Amino acid sequence: MPERLDSLAITSELIRAARALLRWEQRDLAQASGVSLPTIKRLEGAPGILAAHSSTVTALRRAFESAGIEFTNGGGPGVRLRADFKSESTGDHRRHRKKQSRFP
Repeated sequence: MPERLDSLAITSELIRAARALLRWEQRDLAQASGVSLPTIKRLEGAPGILAAHSSTVTALRRAFESAGIEFTNGGGPGVRLRADFKSESTGDHRRHRKKQSRFP
């Protein structure tokens, strides 16, 4: 059964780890969550539990969960990609960077 949105303390470290799993930049998270880019930069810059309104934390968490991230608390807080999640469904928010080849 999924944990309640407020049952885990979300930290800046978890936010950065979740972004790394998705290969999202801060602007991708801003677009997916509706939270402003300056707010995300401020929250990630301070270590520890996010100092933000609960609506902001909820928006961030929902954006990550919609993209396949699961917040865990087994032996300690963490993040992982859900095993049943298809990577194609991350939609427009997942950034795919391809270098253009000079050769066909």
